[in-house]
Amino acid sequence: MENELNTITPAEVEKLLKEGKKISIIDVREDEEVVAGKIPEAKHIRLMEIPDRLKEIEKDQEHIMVCRSGRRSENAGLFLQEQGFKVKNMVGGMLEWEGETK
Repeated sequence: MENELNTITPAEVEKLLKEGKKISIIDVREDEEVVAGKIPEAKHIRLMEIPDRLKEIEKDQEHIMVCRSGRRSENAGLFLQEQGFKVKNMVGGMLEWEGETK
């Protein structure tokens, strides 16, 4: 049985940022995808690097996982959740992101 992952919409993420909330966003896309634009506040950790870079991810904070469409970020989120992290998946991914990118 697969664990459920909490989700958040791109619009909700944008609202949290506009309200100045300190949130952690982790973008798991490949380098060439991120070059095309990422959420300015997001930290870029490629999906394949997540297991090796766990120590960069704070345990006591909730993280919002982001990719292009929401599939890879869901996989990353499920993995992190199994490691005891608090995570949400941004459904729809960057395809549905209407906020700022850099």
